[in-house]
Amino acid sequence: MSWSTPPYLLADVSVRRVMLQVLLALLPGIAAYVWLIGPAIILQLAIATLAALLAEALLLRLRGRPLLLFLTDGSAIVTAWLVALAFPPLSPWWLTVVGALFAIVVAKHLYGGLGQNPFNPAMIAFAACIVSFPALMSQWPALGLRLSVAEQFEIIAGLAPRVDAMTGATPLDALKTALKLGDGAVDVPTLLATQEVFGNFAGRGWEWVSAGYLLGGLWLWQRRIITWQAPLAFVCGLSLPATVLWAWNPQQFADPLFHLFSGGSLLGAFFIVTDPVSGSTTFRGKLIFGFLAGAIAYVIRVFGGYPDGVAFAVLLMNLCVPLIDMYTQPPIFGMKKPE
Repeated sequence: MSWSTPPYLLADVSVRRVMLQVLLALLPGIAAYVWLIGPAIILQLAIATLAALLAEALLLRLRGRPLLLFLTDGSAIVTAWLVALAFPPLSPWWLTVVGALFAIVVAKHLYGGLGQNPFNPAMIAFAACIVSFPALMSQWPALGLRLSVAEQFEIIAGLAPRVDAMTGATPLDALKTALKLGDGAVDVPTLLATQEVFGNFAGRGWEWVSAGYLLGGLWLWQRRIITWQAPLAFVCGLSLPATVLWAWNPQQFADPLFHLFSGGSLLGAFFIVTDPVSGSTTFRGKLIFGFLAGAIAYVIRVFGGYPDGVAFAVLLMNLCVPLIDMYTQPPIFGMKKPE
């Protein structure tokens, strides 16, 4: 009697392998970040990673789960990196720790751990911290700030005083504030042409950071780690209202290219809305989820109280995922769709 092997196809994919490729895809954006700001972001990534892994180990121990299996799957590190990249790079160390702990403890393990969280952990951490510490979360490095490695580390560690000259508004915040204070007396083309913070078309240096995320995201798509529906729908959802309002009144609304390469647009498009746990899982659901997330992000950043709205838009759409998935289920093969 001979035994035969069933004709099963084994996919060469695992959580660890997927997370490692996501981390690799973030490297072009991080490299541009270091070139723009300095090595402070490296320290923030290390702080967030250490805090996330310690919190993950503690919660796994309390829940009686295997430590080595989950600590080495890379999911906690991906969450930590997204938290660090969403926070201002010169934030005090404890703020990054609070964000990482909130993401792992509250947003991940209180809902059951990996694969069970209904909300994106990094975006929950960002939303919680910007509501709790709005001043610190708005202090981005001033344009042209040149600090040595030691000076950056001392600021993050709290060993050197933080002064107002060190911080400045992001391009999104600067544009929104200038238009609001100008009360119709200033226009977008003049601001973009005269203020140095806006750089070439979206923000001095920030275009390269966004380009790095775009490059990493396209690599993830080419590797089939992510699908095209949610990122493309997010870009369309953000660009469509931006194009309509820009065509209607270019004096008061920035063009879609500015919005795509400013803030967290491309980080959100390729690394946030593609979260396989908290995002939609069906073909049409991913299109709906991404498009509405992009549209809501645009509405919040242009008409809302925050300069960028990617985090809140994603969290709002996370709430809608069960409903979206329920109404976008594909028909079962061989069965007729009910009338």
